[in-house]
Amino acid sequence: MNAATLQNRNRRVGLIALAMGLAMLGLGYAAVPLYRMFCQVTGFGGTTQRATAAEAARIKVSGRTIIVRFDGNVDRNMPWRFGPAQVSQTVAIGARSLARFTAKNLSDKPITGRASFNVEPEQAGIYFHKIQCFCFTEQTLQPGQEADMPVVYYVDPKILDDPDAKDIGAITLSYTFHKTEDAGAKALDRAGTGG
Repeated sequence: MNAATLQNRNRRVGLIALAMGLAMLGLGYAAVPLYRMFCQVTGFGGTTQRATAAEAARIKVSGRTIIVRFDGNVDRNMPWRFGPAQVSQTVAIGARSLARFTAKNLSDKPITGRASFNVEPEQAGIYFHKIQCFCFTEQTLQPGQEADMPVVYYVDPKILDDPDAKDIGAITLSYTFHKTEDAGAKALDRAGTGG
């Protein structure tokens, strides 16, 4: 093997290694959005579904009912009190229902938070549809401010056709609020640090 052939072979191996490295880096950045999309499509891990009011209006209400329980928590670094206004509701499967949560900022400064959520049992996630929810956006509460946070939802009647889910008698909808950096504070911080 002559030097030119060896150099071409080394260059080819180097380019393949570079391409593989770039592909792995791209997959690393895409992993979170791809996982989130997978969970939303399949309901994996108790991920709920989003629905529009028009989609909800087309759902036929079943004669069966299901109990929906509510749970609310805050991250240990979140100076809020947060929880459901009701412990549970018995709802007709397919009917739109309204649940209320309340949050209060216990600190002396504005706090912005975002809620993460899931349902249990996990196989019910694909059938639990939220039409309106405070969890779709960040929430900012001023010092001492208390807010009512509604959730409009329905349980899809297709749950009754799923052999693994049709016997579910209760679903728990759980939220945990996490502190996020306020957009105004981020802009001030960037301006002050030049970042």
